[in-house]
Order: sequence, then structure tokens, then C-alpha cells
Amino acid sequence: MMQRALLLGMLALSMPVSAFDLDQLKGRLNELEQQPATTSAAPAAKPSGLAQFSAQEQTTSLKQALTQGAETAVTNLAKENGYLGNDKVRIPLPDNLQRADHTMRRLGLGKYPDELITSMNRAAEAAVPEARTLLLAAVKNMTVTDAREILLGNDDAATQYFRRNTETALGTRFKPIVTQSMQNVGLARTYDRFAGKGAQLGLVSQQDANLEDYITRKALDGLFLMMAEQEKEIRAHPLQAAGDLARKVFSALRGQ
Repeated sequence: MMQRALLLGMLALSMPVSAFDLDQLKGRLNELEQQPATTSAAPAAKPSGLAQFSAQEQTTSLKQALTQGAETAVTNLAKENGYLGNDKVRIPLPDNLQRADHTMRRLGLGKYPDELITSMNRAAEAAVPEARTLLLAAVKNMTVTDAREILLGNDDAATQYFRRNTETALGTRFKPIVTQSMQNVGLARTYDRFAGKGAQLGLVSQQDANLEDYITRKALDGLFLMMAEQEKEIRAHPLQAAGDLARKVFSALRGQ
């Protein structure tokens, strides 16, 4: 009631004396009271998550991160014991040689499987540097659509992209290196000794394993596993990503 009286008084003061009319004042007051209250427009919300970055920025940031991940995975695997010294990717004997492995070890002949396992992993370590060129080419050829699907995908979405686009070509590159490495590290002779000893025990024949194909396949599995771990690490800890833009984009993804 007091507020209405105050508003009525203000209206009266604002009108010229000659025009003063109580009924007119009441009518004007009713009009004002019926008008909806005006509020100041709220400021537009700033875009969050990926929306704050252009498609080109998203693609560039992802390429920065994937280049880092690919380089790190290849470098770590290519060094001595990169495969052999890593339980996650160490290449074991093929399944069809496992029985011979166990029996030889029980008989005190463990040096034969150990030598073969070491030689197989050395072959993988020699072959994996071939992956660098193909992986970086896959990053370069990545489209905006590819990038967005990877950014919004699972923790290994980028690794699966690499696998789809490079695995066949990588196998073609790896196998000759594995074959050559088998000669360089004496893998063929080592296998002959292993298989020969196993044959004496009635456990294995030299035709029971195609080591070139097996090592190539397992070397690729190890590479993609390590790339998946690199990708997961960058997603979980964006500040470790290479490149300022990559850090910003992956940090925004973490905040969504």
C-alpha cells in the first residue's frame, strides 16, 4: 500500500499542475502496475567443451597429440628391450610351441626357448621403426570428421583409427624387416635348435610355426597397445599433451 502511495506521489509531481486529475493519476498507476516487470537480459553463456574451438582447431590439436603418441610408442618399442623388457608387449612363443617350451624347462633345457623368445623380440624391435612414417602419414591425412569422432570417442578411438588405416601397410613393411632380422640375430638358427631339440623329444616339428607371420602380427599388436596407452594417458592428463592447443582442447574435453 505504501509503495502504491509513493508511486502515486511521484506521478503527481511529474505532471503539470493544469493537467492534474486524480482519476487520471489512478488510471496511469493501474497501467504501470499491469506492465510486466522488465529484467536486464542475461549475458550469453560462453560455449563450453569442444564448442569453444573451431573445427580446424580441434583437428590441429588432435594431430599434435597423436603425433606425440605415435612417436613415443615407436621410440619406446624400438630401443633394446622395448618389446622383450615390457611384460605388456613381450612376444611369447606361439601357442603350438608352448607344450615344447614347458617340457624343455622341466628337463632343464630352458635355454632353448629363452634364446628363441629373445630373438623373436629383437626382430620386433628392429622392425617397429618402420611404423613411424606410416603413422605420421595417417595423422596428416586425418579429416575434420575423423578428428571430431576421435575426440568424442572412446579412450582408444585414435588407436582404432590408426589400426584401420595402417595395419595392412604396416604388416607389409614389417615382415621383410622381421625376415632380415631373423638372419641378423640368428633367429632361424635359434629356432632350428629349439625345434630340433623338441623333435628329439617328440614335441614339435619345424613346420609347426611360421615365425615371420607370427612375429609380424605380435609386433603390430604390441605397437597398437602402446599407442592406446599413450592416447589414454593424454586424455586423462591433458597437460602432458604436446602443444598448447592440444592441452587446451583435451582439458576442455575432460571438463565436459
